[in-house]
Amino acid sequence: MAVPKRKTSSTRKNKRRTHVKLAVPGMTKCPECGELKRSHRVCKSCGTYKGESVVEA
Repeated sequence: MAVPKRKTSSTRKNKRRTHVKLAVPGMTKCPECGELKRSHRVCKSCGTYKGESVVEA
């Protein structure tokens, strides 16, 4: 059974995990009300998508 000869240091461990992180979703401004919303989604505040009212607010 393979067992490490030395303890992996925290620096080496953190270097290996540099790409493991959360990404912020792309936010855009709603053209109708100006609130920030996620791209390609219905606006939560006014209920519009691509200039059409989809959800009654």
